[in-house]
Amino acid sequence: MFRLLSSVFVAALLATGAQAETHLVRMYSAHPTDPARANVFDPPFLRIAPGDSVTFVPADPSHNTASKKGMIPEGAEEWNSAVDDEFTVTLTVEGVYGYICSPHYEMGMVGVIVVGDASANLGAAKKVRHLGSAKKAFRELLDGLENE
Repeated sequence: MFRLLSSVFVAALLATGAQAETHLVRMYSAHPTDPARANVFDPPFLRIAPGDSVTFVPADPSHNTASKKGMIPEGAEEWNSAVDDEFTVTLTVEGVYGYICSPHYEMGMVGVIVVGDASANLGAAKKVRHLGSAKKAFRELLDGLENE
């Protein structure tokens, strides 16, 4: 009986891991279909399940990804990739994750990932102050999440 339960438990764990997805976010200096959009993450907004991963791909040089202080759920790990490196982060804690490109943050190169339920830290994420064009970009990305 113990072996049967152990086998079922291991199978359930493996099945859970097999369901996790990897999402791609490309980092552009100029968006390929809209060159007027400079220094952007594509897509800038993702909704994913807990345990999913996001891979940030530098389509153009001089970009990175870093979690924005105050804009990730309590208990989640911060990240800060090297410039020009492909980087993958697995997100397991539910909530809103704001992220930036460090060299282009003030120009508005920001993004938002919602893992599961956004309500865990949406209020706190909306209170974070931003510089330059990042203020408007984050406001646009976060608008509407409270009404879901």
